[in-house]
Amino acid sequence: MQRDFVLRIIAKLLIPYILLFALYVQFHGDFGPGGGFQAGVIFAAGIILYALVNGFEQAVRLVSPRILPPIAAFGVLLYGGVGVVSMLRGGAFLDYNLLAHDPVHGQHYGILLIELGVGITVASIMLTIFYAFMERNR
Repeated sequence: MQRDFVLRIIAKLLIPYILLFALYVQFHGDFGPGGGFQAGVIFAAGIILYALVNGFEQAVRLVSPRILPPIAAFGVLLYGGVGVVSMLRGGAFLDYNLLAHDPVHGQHYGILLIELGVGITVASIMLTIFYAFMERNR
């Protein structure tokens, strides 16, 4: 790892911006290109870059593989929960109009929550797959 000094410095500079860009894509997805899937992949790519530069053990200390399945399940439950709430309010599954007092606000809240669930799930599953490959190669 000592001879990769420049790579480690550049990665240290880039990783915060990669994660910040993932958040931008996540929360700007309902206004333009992007959304949960893209943000989840970008976020996972930032953590994967960290693992490739700093080593697998450091990445496991940063994001433990044990917490990834519950996080993925939470993302799926968030997605499904939005649909169930809209059904409980008298609409169809994922009928966002009923999530707020105004249909426009309901659409905004629904899309935001759905995309958040997708982003959480995609990021955690991508990291789970990466950790599985890294464990296999050890």
